[in-house]
Amino acid sequence: MNRVSDLVTGEAVELDLQHARLASRGLAFAIDVLLQFLVLVVLYAIVFTGADVDTPLLLTIVFVIAVFVLVGYPVTCEALTRGRTVGKLALGLQVVRDDGGPIRFRHALVRGLTGFFVDFWALGLLGFVAVVVSLFSRTGKRVGDYLAGTVVINVRSPQPHVGEIGMPPQLAEWATQLDLSRVPDGLALAIRQYLGRFHTLAPESRAILGSRLVIEVADATGTPCPPGVPPWAYLSAVVAERRNREAAKVGMSTTSHAGPPPRHDVVHQPTTPGSPGDAGFTPPR
Repeated sequence: MNRVSDLVTGEAVELDLQHARLASRGLAFAIDVLLQFLVLVVLYAIVFTGADVDTPLLLTIVFVIAVFVLVGYPVTCEALTRGRTVGKLALGLQVVRDDGGPIRFRHALVRGLTGFFVDFWALGLLGFVAVVVSLFSRTGKRVGDYLAGTVVINVRSPQPHVGEIGMPPQLAEWATQLDLSRVPDGLALAIRQYLGRFHTLAPESRAILGSRLVIEVADATGTPCPPGVPPWAYLSAVVAERRNREAAKVGMSTTSHAGPPPRHDVVHQPTTPGSPGDAGFTPPR
């Protein structure tokens, strides 16, 4: 039986993230390979001009430089530009996490190493492995994407906007105590898409889907929705706290709090989008 996050993510990814087509990825890759080839030519010319080395050492140097360029180029570019190489920039492509967020250095490193050893070069038969795996992937992933938890999207295509999910003030202190280590990217994406479409969903569908997401989050975190807190507020607190912790990992300070949220006052959802509820909760816009 599919979990709700799988179902929602499948729909959300297809509708909200325009996955890069194989042809555009191939052309972007060709541009990057051309640039890497030019870099290799320059480096080899610098290293071997006037050099007198024996064959074993020559082969070692050639291999080391090749690995340095073929791995270092994509890793450096994607890490510094949050998922774009020169080829991807030219074709309007970008690597993002499975939950739609920007990639970090570790994602770029996993993609770069896997690209060299599996997808393209050492064992990849000049990209044959990457092409075959992508053809059998619904989202066009290669092996490196599966291992890194990433996907390549077309950022030039119109992307429906999902605003930043705010932290309900009443839950800010309580959310800092949540264990979010078992909340997968797919579930986080499902929550973001649910909150982004909150006021476009039919009331019945909104209630059913919200309740199912709350059950999944409670199962992943071990913390149920506090009494009196509407599902959308609970889900907003989870994704906002997840975002805050990711920001803290890259050096952006966040404020630590302690203490439970209000648990006894019944909270009524406002009937007008953006208007405060009886307990001060405001639903996503």
